[in-house]
Amino acid sequence: MKRYRILFAGRFHKDYLKLPQEIQKKADQQILRLAKGEFSHPSLRAKKMEGEEKVWEASVTKNYRLVFKLEYDLISFLKIGAHDIL
Repeated sequence: MKRYRILFAGRFHKDYLKLPQEIQKKADQQILRLAKGEFSHPSLRAKKMEGEEKVWEASVTKNYRLVFKLEYDLISFLKIGAHDIL
């Protein structure tokens, strides 16, 4: 399985720090899954965002999502937050 390098955008980091600690732990698990190339893991529900060429979204929990850009061997995490603000 392909492994990816990880990059966190400044906004992602700021939003991540505002999340409850429980959500941060779940986000960490999902980020590791993505870095390992496990895009089809059922808990991620990863999919390309409409109208965006290389931008994807994945679930952290039922109410929280993360947005990332996938290029070659690099995943750039762009945003994280409640589903309705993404």
